[in-house]
Amino acid sequence: MLRLGQVIPGGGFALGIVFFYLSLLIFLPLGAFVLYASGMSGESFIRQVTDYRMVHGYMLSFGCALAAAVINAVFGLLLAWVLVRYNFPGKRLMDGLIDLPFALPTAVAGIALTTLYVENGWLGQFFYAAGIPSAFSAVGITIALIFVGIPFVVRSVQPVLRDLDGSLEEAAAIMGAGKFLTFRKVIFPELVTPLISGFALAFARGIGEYGSVVFIAGNMPYETEIAPLLIMTKLEQFDYQAAAAVAIVMLGMSLLVLLILNGYQHYRLQRLGA
Repeated sequence: MLRLGQVIPGGGFALGIVFFYLSLLIFLPLGAFVLYASGMSGESFIRQVTDYRMVHGYMLSFGCALAAAVINAVFGLLLAWVLVRYNFPGKRLMDGLIDLPFALPTAVAGIALTTLYVENGWLGQFFYAAGIPSAFSAVGITIALIFVGIPFVVRSVQPVLRDLDGSLEEAAAIMGAGKFLTFRKVIFPELVTPLISGFALAFARGIGEYGSVVFIAGNMPYETEIAPLLIMTKLEQFDYQAAAAVAIVMLGMSLLVLLILNGYQHYRLQRLGA
C-alpha cells in the first residue's frame, strides 16, 4: 500500500523546496539572532536580559497578550457563532470587517485606537468616567491586542462550526437534551481544537505586536514599555547584541507557550482517538 506522500509525484523535490524556503524565512533570521548574541559574554547576556526594565517589558507584553487572547477566545467564539448560525441584514459586511485588522496597517490602527480611547475620545471618556484609564496604560495595550487578534479566533472556529453535523444536535434534542446541554456536550467539544489554535495564534501575534500598540501604550519607562519597544530602543542605540539577547528571550518564551498549547492539542486528540 502506498503512503499518502508517495501518491504525489516529486515528493522529495517538494520537501527540499520546503526546507529551503523555511531556512530562508525562519531558520536564517533565527540564526542571525543567536550569532549577534553570541558576541556577548554569559555574564553580560544574563545581566542584559534580567535587567528590571526588560523583565517589566516581558511581563507587560505576555500579560497583555494573554488577557487579550482570553477575551478574544470568548468573544471570537460568540462572533463566529452569530455569523454561522444567524441571518441578519449586514451579515456579509460584518463578516468582511472581521478581516480588517489583517489589512489595516498597524500604525493606522494604533493611531485610530489612541484617538478613540484617550481621555477625551469617543470611547475613552466613558472608560475614564468609570475610573479606567483606557489609553497610555496596560488596559490600552490590551485593547490594541484584542483588535489585532480577534480575526485569528473567528477564522479558526468559523469553518468548523459551519461544517458541524447538524444531525448530532437533532439526535441530542430528540433524546431530551436542552440547548445548553447540547452545546456543552455535543457542539463545544468539536470547537475546542480550533478555539485553542485561534487562541495560540492571537496570543503569539500579541506578544510581538508593535505598530498598533506603540501609540496607545504611551511608552512610559517601567510602566507601559512593551518588550518589542525595548528591542527597537536597543536597535536605535546601535546595541545590536542587547537587542538580539532580548529577542532570544522573547522567542524562547513564545516557543515554550506554543509548545505547551500544541502538546495539549496532541494529548487531547490522542485521547479522542483522532
